[in-house]
Amino acid sequence: MKMTYRDRDKYDTRHGGPFDRGAADSYYGRPSMPHCYEGGSYQSRLIEHAEMTMEQVADYYAGYDWNEQCGD
Repeated sequence: MKMTYRDRDKYDTRHGGPFDRGAADSYYGRPSMPHCYEGGSYQSRLIEHAEMTMEQVADYYAGYDWNEQCGD
């Protein structure tokens, strides 16, 4: 299913959150490797894939997919 720009409104898009990190990885051409931060990116504790909830991992992939379809 093709995502639209409005689809991102379904997610917490805070800087450092899973959706944001997925979108950023796609934007910069990095491979998808789920992660997020407790607070802001690079300013708080990194949460790696093994520590993430299933919802956080799904949000990461949603961000990655969103940028692949709708981003820069």
